[in-house]
Amino acid sequence: MQIKRLWIDFKGMRLVDIAFSIHRSLALVGQSGSGKSLTLKALLGMLPSGMSAQMQIEAPFDLVRGKSAAFVPQNPFTALSPMTRIEAQMMLPKAEAARLFESVGLEGSLLARFPSELSGGQLQRVILAMALSVRPKLLLLDEPTTALDPHSTKHIIELLLELQEQMDFAMLFVTHDIASASALCEELCVLRSGRVVEQGAMRSVMEAPQHEYTKTLIASSFASREFRV
Repeated sequence: MQIKRLWIDFKGMRLVDIAFSIHRSLALVGQSGSGKSLTLKALLGMLPSGMSAQMQIEAPFDLVRGKSAAFVPQNPFTALSPMTRIEAQMMLPKAEAARLFESVGLEGSLLARFPSELSGGQLQRVILAMALSVRPKLLLLDEPTTALDPHSTKHIIELLLELQEQMDFAMLFVTHDIASASALCEELCVLRSGRVVEQGAMRSVMEAPQHEYTKTLIASSFASREFRV
């Protein structure tokens, strides 16, 4: 999939003007205000009021959320209704929901529970099961490990890699955690002020970043897990 060009404007100002390709898995990183979250929202059709986007995309599928693309949000605790049993929120036949739960490492009995009865790692797996129910060609991930502890983060990354192998979907991973990005993604795209400053194979960029901004991001990320992008 190739985003040949993506523009995002607000009141005559060009906030984002970028291009990138997603082959198997791409991590999109950058400091706050770099445009990475706006890029994700544009692809989802969820830009704030007053902003407009234009896209030139080449893909072997129609990029429409809920059909060929699925979204995994940042915080699983706010993505589900706390007063509704998980089974009702899956909106699938129970047998199908149970099969999806099994595919993400959850017991089918958890369908009868309320979200407050599950851990953060379990809730993120529930959200992932919901996303996979549409058999997506592209999975859009908005910092899905931010609210998780290191143990749960490791397991979610391993699960995503396993599911990608089984179901053959591409991933766009927006994250502040470059360590997680390097564990999950094959390619890296670095944004600054709405422009791409560096992109390439993950290993190549991590081992020999060319742009000073990229070097700073990598150093900051590994020096402190409090780093935010």
